[in-house]
Amino acid sequence: MTNRLYYGDNLDVLREQVKDESVDLVYLDPPFNSNANYNILFKSPTGTSSDAQIEAFEDTWHWNDHAEDAFDQVARSGNTKAFDLLNAMRGFLGENDMMAYLSMMAIRLIELHRVLKPTGSLYLHCDPTASHYLKLLLDGVFGAENYQAEIIWRRTNSRSTSGKWPRLHDVILHYSRSAAATFHQQTAIGELSKVPHTLITGRDGLKYNTYELTGAGLTKEGESGKPWRGFDPAAMGRHWGYNVAQLEEWAAGDLIHFPSNGGFPRRRAEEPFDPLNRTVTVGDVWGDIDRINQTAKERLGYPTQKPLALLERIIAASSNEGDVVLDPFCGCGTAVHAAQKLGRQWLGIDITHLAITLIEKRMKAAFPGIAFTVEGTPKDLASAVDLATRDKYQFQWWAVSMVDAMPFGGKKKGADGGIDGLIYFKPDGKKTEKAIVSVKGGDNVGVQMIRDLHSAMEREKAPIGVFITKALPTSVMEREAAAVGRFQSTATGKSYARLQIITLAELFQGKKPDIPYVDPTAGMKRAAREDTATQASLL
Repeated sequence: MTNRLYYGDNLDVLREQVKDESVDLVYLDPPFNSNANYNILFKSPTGTSSDAQIEAFEDTWHWNDHAEDAFDQVARSGNTKAFDLLNAMRGFLGENDMMAYLSMMAIRLIELHRVLKPTGSLYLHCDPTASHYLKLLLDGVFGAENYQAEIIWRRTNSRSTSGKWPRLHDVILHYSRSAAATFHQQTAIGELSKVPHTLITGRDGLKYNTYELTGAGLTKEGESGKPWRGFDPAAMGRHWGYNVAQLEEWAAGDLIHFPSNGGFPRRRAEEPFDPLNRTVTVGDVWGDIDRINQTAKERLGYPTQKPLALLERIIAASSNEGDVVLDPFCGCGTAVHAAQKLGRQWLGIDITHLAITLIEKRMKAAFPGIAFTVEGTPKDLASAVDLATRDKYQFQWWAVSMVDAMPFGGKKKGADGGIDGLIYFKPDGKKTEKAIVSVKGGDNVGVQMIRDLHSAMEREKAPIGVFITKALPTSVMEREAAAVGRFQSTATGKSYARLQIITLAELFQGKKPDIPYVDPTAGMKRAAREDTATQASLL
C-alpha cells in the first residue's frame, strides 16, 4: 500500500478505496459540533494587516435529509447494537444538531471498524461536548470489551471563565479491534518537582526507586498466596505478583529492599535515581505535551492543528514500523506527518481542497523527495470541469493552488470583493506587490468580468491581475485585457501583461502567470524539514 491523500467525503473513500482489515491504526479528530466556523490564516509578507482568513469548514451540523440518510444507513448496516444505541439517542436528544453529528459519526465508525486489522486500534480525539455520546457509539461498534482507555490530554493552562470551570483538556478514546491489538508501553521524562516517595538508600549510598511486589486481591492458586521469607501478603488481602523463583533471584542480586523496620519488601530499581533524567510510564493523563501556541515553530495556521508529539506517542504505542496509519479527517496532516516520520505507511482523507493542498506542501517541505499520490483532485480538464460543476468554492481553491496563489475570501457572497487569490511578488527585487487572481468556473464569461477584475486591481493598487476561466474567453475579453496595458519590472528589465487570461486547458498544459520574482514566503507557513536519519526512533 503506497502513501495516499484522498480529496473527498471520507465515507465514500472508505467504501470505495480501503479494503477490509487493511489498516493497522486509525486516528481521527473530527469536528466537535462546537458550532464554530474555522478559518485558516494565510500570512502575507507585508504584515498582519494584510493577512487573509479562509473559512475552512463550518463545525455545525443540522438535522436534514443528509442526517436522516446517515441514520438510515446505520439501520441497514447490520450492526444492531450500534443502531440500537443511535436510535435510543435519537429518542433522548430528538432531531437536532447533536443528533445529526452523531448519525454522521456512527456510519463512519462502522466503516473504520471494517478496515481495521484484528491487531488494530482506533483513537478518537474529541472534547467533552460529545465524548460521552461517542463513547457509547464506540461501545456499540467495537464492543465494550474492546474499550482500552479514555486518555485525558491537558492541552492548556487554567484561565478565568465566568460561571463555570475552565475547560483544560481534550478526550482521546482508545478502542481496539480485538484482544490481539498491538500495544507498546510508552515512557516519558517525569516531572522534576515530583520526587517519588518510594526512594530508598542503597548499600552504595545512592538513591534507588522501589516498586510493589504484590497485587491486589486474595488467591488460593499456587505460590502467590503463600508466605515468602516470613511475609504473608494474604494478611493484607493481597498476593505475590511474581513466583518464588523470581523473588529469590532478585533477593540474591540485592534487588529487593527489606525495610529495617520490618515493613514489606519491595523491588529495587537496578539503576540509581536520576532526578534530571527520570523516566516514568505514560498513563492515561497526558500533561507533558503542550498545545500549539501562536509562536510554535510547527504552527501552520490551521485551526485545529495538533502537536506532532501527541500523534507520535499514539502511533508509537499502537503500531509498528511499516504499518498503515489512517486519518479520515486529516485536516493539516499532523497524523500523516507523524506516520511518515516514524516509518509508517499512511492514508489521509479530507473533504476540503485547502486541506489537501496544505498537506501536499507540508509533506514535501518536511520530507524532500517523498513519494505519495493524491486521489480525487482534478488531474485533467474533464475532472476540473466536473469539480467546477459540483462545488464552486472547492474549484476556486483548487484553481488558485494551481497558480501557486494564496486563497482569499470565503464562502460568503461578496465577501472577497471579486478576489479569489493573491500572488505576492517583488518587481524591483525589494518592494512587495500583489497580483490579484479571479477564478470563473461557469459556462459563460463576458467582458464585464474583465472590467470587474481591472476595477479590483485599481482598488487594491495591484499591478497585475490573473483571470482563470473554465470557458474560453471571447475576443472582446482578450482585447479588453490587452487594453489594461503592461507592467515594467526594473529588476528584470522586462514588461509583463497587467491583466493575464489563463484557461483551464492552459493550466493543464503547464501555463503559469507571467510574474517576476514571486515571493515564496507568502501563504501557508512552510513545515520544517525533518531529519530522516532519526525517523522511527520512538519505539
